[in-house]
Amino acid sequence: MNALVEKLKSIVRDTNATDIRAAFAADPQRFSRYSTTLGDFLFDYSKCAVNDAVLDALEALAKDAGVEKKRDAMFSGEIINITEERAVLHTALRNRSNTPVLVDGTDVMPDVNAVLDAMGAFADGIRSGALKGATGKTITDVVNIGIGGSDLGPVMATLALAPYHDGPRLHFVSNIDGAHIADTLKLLDAETTLFIVASKTFTTIETMTNAATARKFIVDALGDAAVGHHFCAVSTALDKVSAFGIGADRVFGFWDWVGGRYSIWSAIGLPLMIAIGKENFAEFLAGAHVIDTHFREAPIRENIPMLLGLIGFYNRNVLNYPSRAILPYDQRLSRFPAYLQQLDMESNGKSVTLDSEPVKYKTGPVVWGEPGTNGQHAFYQLIHQGTSIIPAEFMIAANGHEKNLRHQHQLLIANCLAQSEALMKGRTLEEAKAQLTSKGMDEAKADRIAPHRVFDGNRPSITMVHDSLTPFALGRLIALYEHRVFVEGALFNINSFDQWGVELGKELATGLLPVVEGKESAAGHDSSTAGLVAALLKAAN
Repeated sequence: MNALVEKLKSIVRDTNATDIRAAFAADPQRFSRYSTTLGDFLFDYSKCAVNDAVLDALEALAKDAGVEKKRDAMFSGEIINITEERAVLHTALRNRSNTPVLVDGTDVMPDVNAVLDAMGAFADGIRSGALKGATGKTITDVVNIGIGGSDLGPVMATLALAPYHDGPRLHFVSNIDGAHIADTLKLLDAETTLFIVASKTFTTIETMTNAATARKFIVDALGDAAVGHHFCAVSTALDKVSAFGIGADRVFGFWDWVGGRYSIWSAIGLPLMIAIGKENFAEFLAGAHVIDTHFREAPIRENIPMLLGLIGFYNRNVLNYPSRAILPYDQRLSRFPAYLQQLDMESNGKSVTLDSEPVKYKTGPVVWGEPGTNGQHAFYQLIHQGTSIIPAEFMIAANGHEKNLRHQHQLLIANCLAQSEALMKGRTLEEAKAQLTSKGMDEAKADRIAPHRVFDGNRPSITMVHDSLTPFALGRLIALYEHRVFVEGALFNINSFDQWGVELGKELATGLLPVVEGKESAAGHDSSTAGLVAALLKAAN
C-alpha cells in the first residue's frame, strides 16, 4: 500500500491534479463525470483534486487494503473490534429488511425489534399523555442525561428534525459542570418532567452525577415514590437501575456490539423518538438502511461512502491536508459538525494498527465546522486565504421547511454555491487589479491593494445536495459519514471502534478527585498538576 500512496503522489505531480481550476476549464463535463446520485441525494466531488488516474489509483488502494473484505466482515457480525473482542453491528439496528444478522450464531434481529417496539410503546405513552407523572399531570418536558454518544447524537438529531417535533419539549444535560443541569432544572416543573438516564453500565461518572442531582430535584418536590414515574433508563445494568428507583418496564437496553458514537439508532435514540414519533423514527432508520445497502452493493467508483473515504485518505496522506471543515448550510444542522468530530476523531484518532504496530500514515484529520452562513463571517477567511489548505464539505437542501421564507432559502443556496465556486476559482492578481481599477482606483494604489485581494483558488470541496432535511434524509446523511469513517479506518488499518484515549481520561480524573477534594496529597503528580491543584484549593470557597 505504501507503493500505491507514492504512486498517487507521482500522479498528482505528473497530472497537475491540484489545479482544479484548470481541470474545469479543460473539461466542460467535469461535473457530470465526478458526481453521482442516490435517490434525491447528489454527491458532487468534481471540485476535489481528482482525475481518472487519481481515482484509478485510489480504487487500487482500496482493493489492496481490503476495504471491501473488511466491510463485509463488519456486516456479517465478525469480531472486528479486536481490542474489546466485539462485533460492530450498529447497522443491524436499522436493518429494515429484517434479514437475519448473526452474532455468535444467533440472530439479533428479534431482540433489536423487541427493543424498538418497547421504545415505540413508551414514546406513544408519553406523547399521548397516557403515561403521566406521579401527580397525574401530563409530561411536558423530557430531559436526556448522557454524555458522548449518549448525548451528541440525540442532541444533533433532535435539533435537526425540529420541524417534526410534535411531542414534549426536549432538553439535554451532559457536562459534569453543575451549571449545565442547574440551568436546565430552572426551566422545569417536577410534576411534568421525565428524565432519561442514558448509560449502558449506569456508572458513567458525568451521567450518574447529573442523574443524582435530577433525582434529588424530583424527590424534594414529590417524594421518593415519584422517582419511578419521572425517570426511565437506557442501560443494561438492571440491578443498578432498580436501586436508583426505576422499574424494569422503563428500562431500554442495547448491546456490546453498539458503540456509543454509533448508538443513535438504538434505545439511545429514545428522546428523538419521543420528540418526532415512532413513524418518523422509522423513516430515520430507513434512510440509514438505504446507505447501508448502497455501501454493501455499489462498485467502488459509484459507492458514495467509498468515494468520501478514499478522498478523505487522499487529502490527508497524499496532499497532506491536516483538517476538514464540515459546513452544513442548514441552521438545524448546527450540531452536525460537533457530532462528526466525535464520530471521526474518536474513531480514527489512533496511532496503532490492527497488527499492534505503529501506523505508517497520518490518521484522522481535525474535523470542525459551523453552519453557513455564520461561518462565512468567522473562519472562512482562513479557508480562502490562509496558508493551510482545508478541504470543505458543504451540505444544502433544495427546499427549506419554512415555505413562507423561500427567498431566505434562496439566499442560503446562493451563498453555499458561491463559496464552493470561490474556493475553486479564486481570483488572480490581474483579476483583482482589474476589479479595483474598474471602480476608479488609480494604478499605483491598485498595485498596492490588489495582492491583498488575491485568492489562490484550487481549494478542494465536496457539495452534497438533497431535497429537504427529513428524518429519512438525516438518517442517510449520518450513515454516509459513519461508513466514510469506516473506509478511512480500513485504509489506515486501525480499529475504529475502541476509544482508549477516552478511557485514559476517566482513569486519571478518578485518581485525581481525592486530591482535588483535599483528601490526598498532590505529591505523586507532576509539579504543574500539583501547582494547579494548590491554586484551585486556595481559591475555593
